[in-house]
Amino acid sequence: MNDTENVFGLLATARYVPRLRLERSEVAAQHRWMAPGLKSLAKGQRAIANWDEDAVTMAVEASRALLAASPITGAAELTLASTTHPFADRLNAGIVAAATGLGDATMARDVASSARAALTELIDSLRRPAADATRVVVASERRLGKPASAQELIFGDGAAAASIGTGRAIATHVASRSLQADLVDHFRQAGERHDYGWEERWVRDEGYMKLAVDTIRQCLKDAGVSAADVSHFALPAPLPRVNEAVAKRVGIAPDALVSTAADTVGDLGCAQPLAMLDIALRDAVPGALVMVVAFGSGCDVLLLRRTAVPCPGAAPDAGKAETSYLKYLSFTGQLDLAWGMRAEMDNKTALTAAWRDHARTERFEGGCCARCSTVQFPRSRVCVNPECRAQDTQAPVSLADRPARVLSHTSDFLAYTPAPPFQFGHIDFEGGGRVLMEFADTDRDELAVGLPLRMVYRIKDLDAARGFRRYFWKATPLRGSAPSA
Repeated sequence: MNDTENVFGLLATARYVPRLRLERSEVAAQHRWMAPGLKSLAKGQRAIANWDEDAVTMAVEASRALLAASPITGAAELTLASTTHPFADRLNAGIVAAATGLGDATMARDVASSARAALTELIDSLRRPAADATRVVVASERRLGKPASAQELIFGDGAAAASIGTGRAIATHVASRSLQADLVDHFRQAGERHDYGWEERWVRDEGYMKLAVDTIRQCLKDAGVSAADVSHFALPAPLPRVNEAVAKRVGIAPDALVSTAADTVGDLGCAQPLAMLDIALRDAVPGALVMVVAFGSGCDVLLLRRTAVPCPGAAPDAGKAETSYLKYLSFTGQLDLAWGMRAEMDNKTALTAAWRDHARTERFEGGCCARCSTVQFPRSRVCVNPECRAQDTQAPVSLADRPARVLSHTSDFLAYTPAPPFQFGHIDFEGGGRVLMEFADTDRDELAVGLPLRMVYRIKDLDAARGFRRYFWKATPLRGSAPSA
């Protein structure tokens, strides 16, 4: 066995960024009449979640990318870090674990309340080797900036994940340091939608330039290395030029700064440290020192050494430009549009029925007949193959990760959906199985018979009266592939 195949450390990283990228210039243009100063922030794009995405669904996508790149074979633990969990009293990480197929024995937990929560969990996992277990730390955010605020332009939606265990490690722990300090640079009271931020210069001078700088220096001292030895320096900082100022104060070279993706994605909050770590590790050469910092109610600093193992998986694509600011306001519930009577429905979920069907909804579980190998959804006692019709022969099979193609498609402008038209159709799965499904993230004229598809985990519908949301799988185009002849 190669020495690189049995090392405890970071096994893989991954990012998920929603397809839609809102043009900041369009947002600033709508506020020019009362906030002309936003023009300075009106460059580039910021990622925005679709109406059926939230911190849970984006965490599922980041985790699926992570597990596809580095599968887990033994026991698993999953931690979901977010300051925007959709549920205050329901295990959000449990939804993610179920949708990603980690199994009922997975230890799942939620962490919150700090922009550095994810990095804190990552550091803790790297400090505590666990035999025959892999830990997954995933962070996901869908934060709302108040209209005409700087946060509205700076924030971005997205998720990032990392797995820790013994195997082909892409990076190993060198040193880490944590500081607890109740310096409040911004806050959001429970039940409120928007953050309240304090004066930027004070945050920079008292927070980043003192607390963060001191913690970084202590971490370097613990590691016995100099600042000049750091090849990649990842510091999420929504304030302008703070990264450069901190690096200069510490003595880290300017060319070591890792991209924040601010001009194309935005600041991902709790997920930003892991996202920047993913960017850094994909650029780092074997032996390079990678430092990632998270600031918020204190500071966490992690120093890693890159191994020679290639980073598995791929980075997110460039997405699709979105120019409708009103669409963004509608998707986030900040603008109540008149959708007509078709939108006036009661979506109360029967929790008993949801539990009975949990395997079907969580992992898109169908059945495969043991006698004739016919795949069907949903699973039933009787095989749908008319030449078989065997009873009680179906084994459970998940369709969530199976390739599929469009068999038929319809665009309905009368049925209600928060992103018209409502698009649905029959799809054929590779290896068998035909299902009538809803499409997601689909352009109006994009669907065609034979178009390759992949499955995504999304919000199915919202129960506004009771504050509950149901999740299910939808089909989205596998972009870059042409329809079959």
